[in-house]
Amino acid sequence: MGITLAKGQKVDLTKSNPGLKNIIVGLGWDTNKYDGGQSFDLDTAAFLTDGAGKVTSDADFIFYNNLRHPSGSVTHLGDNTTGAGDGDDEQMKVQLDTVPANIEKIAFTVTIHEAMQRNQNFGQVSNAYIRVLDETAGTELIRYDLGEDFSIETAIVVGELYRHNGEWKFNAIGSGYQGGLGALCNNFGINIG
Repeated sequence: MGITLAKGQKVDLTKSNPGLKNIIVGLGWDTNKYDGGQSFDLDTAAFLTDGAGKVTSDADFIFYNNLRHPSGSVTHLGDNTTGAGDGDDEQMKVQLDTVPANIEKIAFTVTIHEAMQRNQNFGQVSNAYIRVLDETAGTELIRYDLGEDFSIETAIVVGELYRHNGEWKFNAIGSGYQGGLGALCNNFGINIG
């Protein structure tokens, strides 16, 4: 059984799991019933950043149109456009020992595709979570359930992996943004024009 975190909690990942190299970061959610007439398409992304929390190039932004970091250290395992079914809706594979030395944080985010046009926000999403699995053993190491009631936000930084004294740790962030993917990109130093 893995560790369940609350917002703002930080936990060691590699120190308490010696030899851990390959992990799967799974994100999942359910959409509430409503009469908007539009389906929901939530998208996960990862931003690989330096110590200042900014990407060093656009290649450090991993999402449905850029599924793999040039280093091979982070791979998006595919876009789920419906969120139907149980379990993780989208996953990313991270090879911790191949993350470039200049990358100090990997932030995992969820956005609502075309949220403004569809009049959607995270107030219409429930049971959102992020979890970290040991890929080799298939065991869940960390889980963070977003119990927060987001109302107008269209993007969330769910959690991040970060380096500390040569080890990887996980931070349960749960920070919401208005402005969807564009707001997130600006936050992490990507100009989407």
